[in-house]
Amino acid sequence: MMSERDFELADRRSEQEREAQIAAASRALQAAGTTECRGCGCSIALARLRVHPSASRCAECQTDFERDQSLK
Repeated sequence: MMSERDFELADRRSEQEREAQIAAASRALQAAGTTECRGCGCSIALARLRVHPSASRCAECQTDFERDQSLK
């Protein structure tokens, strides 16, 4: 049976692995030069890429894109 400490350690490790994956994805995107928004050509904010490493649009262009898609 796992103790509370075991759960905390497992949770911490899971979070560390998630952060490492996000960092690796961000580095890969930057290395590939894909931090440029498909919509406006501006740089996609690093904070957005941390949350959505595969983002291809800045937050404003993504909002516009989703709005346009919902109208179709």
